[in-house]
Amino acid sequence: MGNDTLSIPREWVKSVLRAAKGKISHLRQGGVYSRLSWSQEAEDLILARYFGRRQFGFYVDVGAHHPERFSNTRLFHLRGWKGINIDAMPGSMKPFMDQRPQDTNLEIGIASIPGHLTYYLYDEPALNGFTRNDPEIQSGNPRGPYRLIGTEEVQVRTLADVLTEYLPAGQKIDLLSIDAEGVDFDVLQSNDWQRFKPECIVIETEEFEFETATDNEIYKFLRTLGYRAYAKSGKSIIFHLK
Repeated sequence: MGNDTLSIPREWVKSVLRAAKGKISHLRQGGVYSRLSWSQEAEDLILARYFGRRQFGFYVDVGAHHPERFSNTRLFHLRGWKGINIDAMPGSMKPFMDQRPQDTNLEIGIASIPGHLTYYLYDEPALNGFTRNDPEIQSGNPRGPYRLIGTEEVQVRTLADVLTEYLPAGQKIDLLSIDAEGVDFDVLQSNDWQRFKPECIVIETEEFEFETATDNEIYKFLRTLGYRAYAKSGKSIIFHLK
């Protein structure tokens, strides 16, 4: 290839490899600056700005999905945080047990009333949940982007009940992440806010706009509990205690 061969500095390559192993790396080459994110829409980077260099925190991840893919807690796990991972998808906790064996990993659903609910399974697991999605998906139309492939009856418990059983005595919750595919407000309502009050909450709510924030049920609910909106990232809102 002669003199046209691209020369890449060895140190720059090493920094990329470190990032690929799951560490946040700052890549500076010709003025380029980047950071690695595991969240679907960089929520973890916004949370990292909020928490700074805090180590050994505690997270509760409702709708955890996967220990790496679309994970709001992966970055913090790598920093030394521990927590409780919760997801109703059958088989979802196996990779958590492999990658986060020191966490508490629970394959159950969260709802305001304990019992059993129908869980909808799609060919894109990130869409799985207790509510059907848009009509294109509901119909199972193969021409649509995703298809409903099955349903299962799964156990659901309230968040308050789960925290009562599994949260270590005296443990503060630094971060509560909720991505429950349409039942996020139901998850909030299932908590005992007198006993369990996380410092920071990241929650999915597609209807939220800052211009009409006071019309959003999640925003209004959390405001009454002393939270304020910190940032918005795509479909997620991040709240923190005043």
